[in-house]
Amino acid sequence: MSAERVDATALLRLTREHGGIEHRVFHVRDVTYGEDHCRVRTGAAPMIPPTLRNVTLNLLRWQNVASIAAALRRHAAHPLEAQVPIRPDG
Repeated sequence: MSAERVDATALLRLTREHGGIEHRVFHVRDVTYGEDHCRVRTGAAPMIPPTLRNVTLNLLRWQNVASIAAALRRHAAHPLEAQVPIRPDG
């Protein structure tokens, strides 16, 4: 962006918004799933675990769970309860 299009306040806001994305997605994936410890490194395999993690995070957020970690523990202990309800709006 050129200096004419963005001022210091807008640039600071954009930086903070990006930090929110970093915290919301990558921090949760690293802390809850321990993603940094994953040793999958060859071929297309490294893309599969993060994709599955993103899907599960999005499904849990779609259900408005209060704690991602608690929901994962609950679903691990009771896998038959882990169903995605169909929303009436689509």
